[in-house]
Amino acid sequence: TPHILLLLTIQHCFRMKLIEVTDRKTENTFLNVPRELYKNDPNWVCPLDDEIRSIFDPGKNNYFNKGDAARWILKDGDGRLIGRIAAFYNEEKANNYTQPTGGIGFFECINDKKSAFKLFDTGKKWLEDKGMEAMDGPVNFGENDTYWGLLVEGFTQQAFGVNYNFPYYRDLFEAYGFKPFFEQTTKHLDLSKPFPERFWKIAEWVMKKPGYSFEHFKSSEVEKYAGDIIKIYNEAWVNHEHFSPIDRQTIMRQFETAKPILEDEYIWFAYYEGEPIGLLVMFPDVNQIFKYFNGKLNFINKLRFLYLKKRKKMDRTRITILGVSPKFQKSGIESAIFWHLREPVLQKRKYIKEIEISWVGDFNPRMMSLLEAMNAKPGKKHVTFRKLFNDDAEEQKAEKVMPEG
Repeated sequence: TPHILLLLTIQHCFRMKLIEVTDRKTENTFLNVPRELYKNDPNWVCPLDDEIRSIFDPGKNNYFNKGDAARWILKDGDGRLIGRIAAFYNEEKANNYTQPTGGIGFFECINDKKSAFKLFDTGKKWLEDKGMEAMDGPVNFGENDTYWGLLVEGFTQQAFGVNYNFPYYRDLFEAYGFKPFFEQTTKHLDLSKPFPERFWKIAEWVMKKPGYSFEHFKSSEVEKYAGDIIKIYNEAWVNHEHFSPIDRQTIMRQFETAKPILEDEYIWFAYYEGEPIGLLVMFPDVNQIFKYFNGKLNFINKLRFLYLKKRKKMDRTRITILGVSPKFQKSGIESAIFWHLREPVLQKRKYIKEIEISWVGDFNPRMMSLLEAMNAKPGKKHVTFRKLFNDDAEEQKAEKVMPEG
């Protein structure tokens, strides 16, 4: 009867137990929530425990320099794991908006609004106490090339660093009052199909122009290329709302972490009269191997990784960064950079079947046009949502505050 259902709902709410992550034990529990929820989902790949830990380690994440983060676990009355959430803010990012805006992420939950709302309420209250007036989610406590946005289309195995979630998550976010802030499109390049000839003609035209040169990353000169990345990144993304300048320490740490999977010829630079102006960063999709590890990269799994890598189990790649300094945009630089990928991918590594380009926001029509010119096919779509704490505040969309770039 309705009365019995109401009573059960009330009992469920009172029996839920919210636990803040404060030590190694609760942190391990936080990491285990998705393992429990997705244990029967063949598409989900468990992120590496150490990587998620590093995001919430002030010694490894410089977003803590001007910000903070907190995490919680949700259990039902019988002690079963039913959800988790993280909340965080960075002062430099938060104050780029009309309302100071923090973020929530690493959200996981059973298909139950009461449970989800308890988690959302917890993150919202924590952010309000920190002076925030809005929250974006699900986002990362870092740059937006990893763990950013809610998956709403393309529920297939995710590439490394890409969010995956159940389809019902969208209903939970929207029922709570989150509104879409921007859409993120991921496209796939099928390497068995040729690029359009017009695309290559643009590339060849650019390369014949005086002053332009192109070269790939060399591990032996990592210090030099780290400086080039910093210059291009900080120029190309300076007007993006979630931007914060990247520093050498962060770059060097990322190179050290990525060393086992780094392919020098997968990272390309464009120069004009010796000055760096364009950048493409691509990695093998290590999730094609990590899916066997359940988030654990111990000594045995490191050996397994090397063995499976040698067996060419990674037949797809993911482009995580593609940018050109504003002065040189709309000059065909991206086409010329792609031209230089032909030899290392199409000729040397013919086992590579697909390149994933993720992601491009709907606030960036120029890059969307580039994907269309390459005949890239639809892959996934994520949505970054925003929740304004004052219900009377004007609804926002990213294109209103985010310049094209």
